[in-house]
Amino acid sequence: MRNGRIMFLMLAMLAVILAACGGSESGDTTAAKPAAEKPAAAKPAAEKPAAAKPAAEKPAAPSLTLKEAAARRAGGPGSFYVGDLSQLVGPAPGPTLGDADDMINLAGLERERYLFDSPYYDALVEKSNFTNQTELVYDGEPIEIQVTCINRTLATCKLVEEVLVKNTTERTQGKLNLVITSFPELGLAGPDSLALVRDGTIDFTEITSGYVAGDLPQLEITFLYGLYPDHEIEYKANAAVQGYLEKLIQEDTGGGQVISRMWVSGGDNFFFCRDKINTAADFKGKKVRSHGAALSDWIEGFGANAQFVAFAEVYTALERGILDCGVTVAFAAHGQRWFEVTDYMVGPLSSQLINTMVMNAKVFSDLPEDLRQILVEEGARHELEAMRVTPAWNEVWTQRNIDAGLEFIPFTDEMKEIQANKAVPIHVLPNWIKRVGGPDSDIVRVFNEKIAPIVGLKINDDGTTSPVPVTQ
Repeated sequence: MRNGRIMFLMLAMLAVILAACGGSESGDTTAAKPAAEKPAAAKPAAEKPAAAKPAAEKPAAPSLTLKEAAARRAGGPGSFYVGDLSQLVGPAPGPTLGDADDMINLAGLERERYLFDSPYYDALVEKSNFTNQTELVYDGEPIEIQVTCINRTLATCKLVEEVLVKNTTERTQGKLNLVITSFPELGLAGPDSLALVRDGTIDFTEITSGYVAGDLPQLEITFLYGLYPDHEIEYKANAAVQGYLEKLIQEDTGGGQVISRMWVSGGDNFFFCRDKINTAADFKGKKVRSHGAALSDWIEGFGANAQFVAFAEVYTALERGILDCGVTVAFAAHGQRWFEVTDYMVGPLSSQLINTMVMNAKVFSDLPEDLRQILVEEGARHELEAMRVTPAWNEVWTQRNIDAGLEFIPFTDEMKEIQANKAVPIHVLPNWIKRVGGPDSDIVRVFNEKIAPIVGLKINDDGTTSPVPVTQ
């Protein structure tokens, strides 16, 4: 009994001590509750998918982000249009590439506004990837690719150098370097340029459709001189068939990649002549340098003799009297100083000039993936910049030729009538149809589907033409 009481007292004292120290079972349970309830406290982490909804709803945000990107780039080289044309106003990317003051002015942009309001322009902005541009990953040795221009003296080549070349080098931190050369430096004339891309003789070059008409006459669908009465109609026709033409170029060059296009909305053609051309009859018998088959057909329609002469050799041919006239755009004639060997500038022959920049398939595919994508983005941005800067070129370069001593003679009404009723329907269009394989060829189908609704003229099964409603 005594031992039992002692044991009882000891247990009672132990209970008192435990209670004082907070060690009872009820105390343990209460203290442990927060730890037991941690899953409830962690709910915000478990509910992250709901919190991440804004990322999933991104399709609503790009317009605002794109406007911010346009605002940041506004006022100079690299600016692009998203609803505010005035943001494109500012300095040109290099000397002689803008107006007389080397600026891009609002008047020129407004005059060629159709460029910026087109679906093609919108697609270029998207392709440029301004809101999420490709990051540089490649960290190997620098890669060098040669870019072959038609001629270094041309404003188009200078634009390639100031925009595509410099921006690609900057974007890739010198890992991808485009190095400019030209047809004269490589001893090339131009007609074989597609074949040289195909076999890898040249890496990356400027293709003008007129030069390669013997190789791929389908490309001349955008160079049917006289068919397109103004820049806007020609641009619409050009833009409508670019996807088809790109496939043709890829097939012809064994997978060559179209990197960019040189859109020149100030690229009308003029006749630079030694003798004065006052009437259509003054063209008869003249030996005239042509830069394409369709242009030759136009020249023949006026009774002149079309001759192909490599661009770099025209100056000497004019100087020696081998040629009476040369046909080209105002900036090209000035760059080659034709004003020194001719006295008259006649025209204009309306032209929304477009040259295509094509890279050899293997050269492109051998580039690391990030460099390929950066080049594609910079190619699209180069197109956008060409659209920004070239609207002023007709006026500024025409005046520069006049200032250099040429007399400008506008086409007369008689010349315009011969163009519309003889040169185009009897020479230009029928001869092109023959070159592409006849009225049942695939490119004629493309013409009727894509271009006829723009120009109001359809090619019939027998090769003749008939008017159709203009619906685009």
